[in-house]
Amino acid sequence: MDRTFVAIKPDGVKRGLIGNIIRRIEHKGYKIVALKMLQPTLEIAEKHYAEHKGKPFYQSLINYITSGPIVAMVVEGKNVIEGMRHMMGSTVPNDAQVGTIRADFAQTKEFNTIHGSDCCESAHREIAIYFKPEELCENWKTMMEYVWENMPEEV
Repeated sequence: MDRTFVAIKPDGVKRGLIGNIIRRIEHKGYKIVALKMLQPTLEIAEKHYAEHKGKPFYQSLINYITSGPIVAMVVEGKNVIEGMRHMMGSTVPNDAQVGTIRADFAQTKEFNTIHGSDCCESAHREIAIYFKPEELCENWKTMMEYVWENMPEEV
């Protein structure tokens, strides 16, 4: 299975959208294998946005991500990077497809509620910034997987 890094950004946490966003991820059928709320430090923020260093908007990204707590997750599923990016929608909420997280919850490009890795390499890098390997809850089955595996044959 593929994995990606997802974060509910400070505006999503402050607006009480954590449950709504997690529900969408789980209803899609993706498995959350790590989850925590944290206040990003300057060091974490600089690592996360390292590829943007020197760009005019870099400091505003740093200021935003450190402005409050985030909910960091590792999400697993088939084609999860592309799937999560589709669920999130365009970074510009008014351009996002109706029904996406950003179309439904975000109001501006600068405060767009959620982050998801854009490729496999970014996912690996971002997961390593926010989680130690031992923090990942691997090799567990969803309830549906467990039920089907343990169902008597005569049913």
